[in-house]
Amino acid sequence: MLQFITHQTLRFGIVEGAVAALNGGCKWIQLRMKEAPLDEVEKTARQLIPLCKEHEAILVLDDYPQLAADLDVDGVHLGKLDMPVSEARLLIGEKYIIGGTANTFDDIQNLVRQDADYVGLGPFRYTETKKNLSPILGLEGYARIMQQCRENKLKIPVVAIGGITADDIPSIMETGVSGIALSGTILQAEDPEAETRKIIDILNQYRKA
Repeated sequence: MLQFITHQTLRFGIVEGAVAALNGGCKWIQLRMKEAPLDEVEKTARQLIPLCKEHEAILVLDDYPQLAADLDVDGVHLGKLDMPVSEARLLIGEKYIIGGTANTFDDIQNLVRQDADYVGLGPFRYTETKKNLSPILGLEGYARIMQQCRENKLKIPVVAIGGITADDIPSIMETGVSGIALSGTILQAEDPEAETRKIIDILNQYRKA
């Protein structure tokens, strides 16, 4: 499972970057526009909706549960400073995917209690695409937290995030995570579409039977 998180760069706009990931075979886009006004987020989401449908890809908004429901996209991802998952669930119901951000095993337990559908666990290493970064986990952090999930029989999908490169993916997937979320690794590649295809090929080796 690969989730592409949108990010504006000098080379690519938000939509252009998402299109490159979609053309490379990515089936899950998270529209992340933290600093943008709501109307701009809505305008961009409306551009991405038909593109994601054309590629049979999931589209979730970072934050803004009500907008996600109003536009009828697939769901929403909520950071630690956003609306609580339980509150968003009451607001938009069971129809929509709701993911939450975690940095510790306790965070994951809390998200499970709140009826989250998946967890974005990170950061793996320092990343410039995110402000107010939580403590870096590294490979040892993922191994420890995923072991705790197994010991406590927590089945929720966990997506690793934060400064991950293609070379990191095999060792991270070996810890037992369900997938990887990327932004800079794809957008900074010479050929983002080819980089996306390469990453999906790596991930496909770890698909659970």
